Amino acid sequence: MLKFGVLDQSPIRAGGTAAQAIDETVRLAQETEALGFSRYWLAEHHGTDGYAGSSPEIMIARVAGATRSIRVGSGGVMLSHYSPLKVAENFKLLENMYPGRIDLGIGRAPGSDGLTAAALAYGNQIGIEYFPTKIADLTAFLTDSVPPTEAFARVRATPKTAGTPELWLLGSSDQSAAYAAHFGMAFSFAHFIAPENAAPVLAYYRDQFKPSELLAAPKASAGVFVICADTEEEAERLAASRDYWRLMLGQGRHVAYVPPEEALAYPYTPQQRAQIAANRANRVTGTPQTVRPKLEALARDLAVDELVILTITYDFAARVTSYRLLAEAFGLDRREAA
Repeated sequence: MLKFGVLDQSPIRAGGTAAQAIDETVRLAQETEALGFSRYWLAEHHGTDGYAGSSPEIMIARVAGATRSIRVGSGGVMLSHYSPLKVAENFKLLENMYPGRIDLGIGRAPGSDGLTAAALAYGNQIGIEYFPTKIADLTAFLTDSVPPTEAFARVRATPKTAGTPELWLLGSSDQSAAYAAHFGMAFSFAHFIAPENAAPVLAYYRDQFKPSELLAAPKASAGVFVICADTEEEAERLAASRDYWRLMLGQGRHVAYVPPEEALAYPYTPQQRAQIAANRANRVTGTPQTVRPKLEALARDLAVDELVILTITYDFAARVTSYRLLAEAFGLDRREAA
């Protein structure tokens, strides 16, 4: 049976505030838990007016405390910026607070522009080329093993835990897949970023996978942008905000989400309209009756049994409705609300 998780980037709407976005993240987690979604991932972004989620670890603590049983995790922590020991200790602490419910998703992308990335790594002379070493050290710290970095052989991450957070590598390239396969980690492919690469990259991950202490066989999911509404026209209207946002992002502008009416009224050039049309390969929109077969076909083509759904609309109620319609279309088992 196809499983569904949620990826939340804590979007900020035009005219709104980060505080509102954070409040909506908590409310959406409670709604989607009740609807039967299996996990809730919080993203990491920096230096943008469009997203409020700059610290997944803090958001995980808030969301897990406001829910009962849904798995909560990072989608993901940008490990290239940080100390593996510090990340391991953060998530060991979270595992103690919410045992059996914590996911640690890591990524190698900066989640920011270059200057902001440099500020995040201020004082750290270790570059992206050390990313695989960081993965190895992080895994050792999480599992109370000896880290491969010899200088840290006597270092242990605390506090101790009865279990281990579920470890995922998130990415949209064959390089990320190679790391996930080599270290025996679960892998979540960002279809909403690079849909054309999804099938070959996931196939490569499965072919190259090496069993590890944490995972005996390959385990994969795909992150998909979805807007589901009562009519096709309404779904496309809601998606206009996303079309505008992605176009601006492609021009290096990190803007907040504008109302659909503003996005539809924007004086796009023919070249911009062509770019918007091309970007639509990154999303799935429609009614429950049309979205379900699209997602089933996508999961089948990618050979995954879980889709992590990213939905952003200007109106929060429409966002909740999209997740509700999706849950109903697939007959997800409802839970008691927190």
